[in-house]
Amino acid sequence: MSETETDLVHMPELVIVSGMSGAGRTEAMHVFEDLGYFCVDNLPSSLIGNLLELTGMPGQPDEKRRLAVVCDARNRDFFINLTAELNKLKALGIDYRVLFLDAADEKLIARYKSSRRRHPLCADGASIAQGIERERDLLFELRENAHHVIDTTDMLPPQLRGSIRALFAPGEDRTGLSVTVYSFGFKHGAPLDADLVMDVRFLPNPFYDPDLRSLTGLDAPVRDFVLYRSETEEFQKRWHALLDCVMPGYVAEGKQQLAIAIGCTGGQHRSVALAEATGDYLKAKGYRVSIAHRDLKLAENADGHLVADAEAAAPAPVSGR
Repeated sequence: MSETETDLVHMPELVIVSGMSGAGRTEAMHVFEDLGYFCVDNLPSSLIGNLLELTGMPGQPDEKRRLAVVCDARNRDFFINLTAELNKLKALGIDYRVLFLDAADEKLIARYKSSRRRHPLCADGASIAQGIERERDLLFELRENAHHVIDTTDMLPPQLRGSIRALFAPGEDRTGLSVTVYSFGFKHGAPLDADLVMDVRFLPNPFYDPDLRSLTGLDAPVRDFVLYRSETEEFQKRWHALLDCVMPGYVAEGKQQLAIAIGCTGGQHRSVALAEATGDYLKAKGYRVSIAHRDLKLAENADGHLVADAEAAAPAPVSGR
């Protein structure tokens, strides 16, 4: 079992997110979505048991079903039954944890003023401060019995995300970033969605070797031609050093998706081999990586073989290479 799979086994089946309005519940739910939880906002407590009985939830095999629900003062009439529902879950042996988000009253007031939204307990014309006081009274027992309490008074969103990950998915900071490494050919257009673009057209081109022309970077002869050359070995040392520098920064900033595009002329040989190598390097570093090849099939004919002029637009080979 891998380290990531071990961490997932210890993640609770159910997380109940509650706390003061304006303390960061929405941001918290985004984190749980990224961790693979099926998330439901503003759920009446009496329906938690029903939700746990459902099967076939989107994106989740039943044996790994994990739920995160927000239960808060917006459902005031249902909220008073939350303690009884939690006792039922405990009796059934459901692995659950309660996360309570809090913040100082003055910070909550400031956040509501800046958002211009009405506090859920101010429907009768009460002030924001009065609504906060009512909410604290309503949530007092839950806060006292919560498994985790996070004070977000002085937190920025990335700090809150990091705190939640540290509690519910320790050691998974890197796997929280979904990385796509893909190859492409500049002759088919530059990528529009990439965060990082690496041009590898400076490397020797297998297209000019008749034995390699009809193959791709997924084939061992092409892969060896591209990767095991002094030019490529030197490039990869510097490329890996760059990735080692920037990737932790993306994680620290809370970035959830990162696209790395590696391009050659036609997207068949050099970029394919190096996209595979880059993806393998990042996987070995603990990142969650998928590898794709944008233009690999563009040069195939009806029989599934590469067309001979797959890189016809490639620059002429340098004499003596």
